[in-house]
Amino acid sequence: MIKGTKIHVAVSKEGMPLSIEISAANDQDSPYFIDLVDKISLKGERGRPRTRPDEVNADPAYDSDEIRSYLRGRGIKSNIPVNKRNRKFPKRGRPTRLDKDGYMRNRSAVERFNAWIESFKRILVRFERLSIWHVSGWC
Repeated sequence: MIKGTKIHVAVSKEGMPLSIEISAANDQDSPYFIDLVDKISLKGERGRPRTRPDEVNADPAYDSDEIRSYLRGRGIKSNIPVNKRNRKFPKRGRPTRLDKDGYMRNRSAVERFNAWIESFKRILVRFERLSIWHVSGWC
């Protein structure tokens, strides 16, 4: 068992956090993806808050049929590379969509956010096992 916590975050193209989830360090990333996307809420000048992004860029760790069908059902374009460890044999049929230039260009926003959050040493090193202690340390 790995001690600590892991921060899952959805960021905008500018690197601003849209939604944050905290989990145990030994949990996989993909079960938290749908919760992250559901919590996105952008307030506009008027009307209801926007809860559906146009496109989602994600790591190959989020390459699963469940995530891709969820995004397709909500009308969100997915830009997720194929995780070669999950696919022993190539899938038949239409290939998944991947805009490599857009993926690499927008991936830097996530890396900038991670570098920024790591500058706060109190947030970076956490050995508590319960997420409630992690969140209460921010307040």
